[in-house]
Amino acid sequence: MIKRKLEEQFFKLLMVLATIVVSGSFFLIVGTIFYKGVPYMNWDMISKTPGGGFYIGKEGGVLNAIVGSMYIAGGATILGLIISIPVAIFINMYMDGKKFLSNTVRMAFDVLFGIPSIVYGAFGFLLMIYFGVRASLLGGIIAVTLLVIPILVRTLDEVIRTVPGELRDAALSLGSTRWETAKVVLRAIRPGIYTAILLSFGRAIGDVASVLFTAGFSDNIPTSLHEPAATLPLAIFFQLGSPVAEVQGRGYASALILTIVVLVITVLSELLLKRFYKNKI
Repeated sequence: MIKRKLEEQFFKLLMVLATIVVSGSFFLIVGTIFYKGVPYMNWDMISKTPGGGFYIGKEGGVLNAIVGSMYIAGGATILGLIISIPVAIFINMYMDGKKFLSNTVRMAFDVLFGIPSIVYGAFGFLLMIYFGVRASLLGGIIAVTLLVIPILVRTLDEVIRTVPGELRDAALSLGSTRWETAKVVLRAIRPGIYTAILLSFGRAIGDVASVLFTAGFSDNIPTSLHEPAATLPLAIFFQLGSPVAEVQGRGYASALILTIVVLVITVLSELLLKRFYKNKI
């Protein structure tokens, strides 16, 4: 009896310590970004593009990187969602009786999920060379789309599997086709779709390796898909690599902007999830 109590206290202490370490690491990282970024945060940082000499401490901001990140992350998420929803539906609605094949497909997407993003960037770069596409907004969207598709497919797949089988059976018993039944299932998993969008957008906007060779970098806001586009992670990398203290401080301010963007998206997504969970069928 005493041994069991000691074991319980030991593992309880272990869980508390793990929680403190993880929470402490999170607040340390965010606190460092706020502490070093706030002094250099101003309206010019989010309202202006880099001016002449920006990377040696002169005037300008990172509006080009903010807009470029939104373009790439938003475009990749929308394109990835268009591709991933049919894939997830096919795995669950049309491969339902083929467990070995469906599990193999799921395992393949799990492997793709764990592949480093630089590999997707290299593959996207090869595709761009083959089709004659230069480093551009389009190239960045293609590379990041490849990155987020496994996230979207596996998230949607897991959400669809939580839908009660009785709902599908009821739709099929009323004479619905598989596609009509799939639309009923999609209506039931709307909160899960928003969760998948959140996960993919958060991964897309914070990734740097996949856009390093594909999106290029520009001090201007892209006006077409064939122009190079800056991203916040690359802007942060270039600024923190500068020997000028002013530019390094702006790098932390850029990191603060990226953190705030992700935070706002997370809060809005949580509000949407609560709304749809409250009203879901």
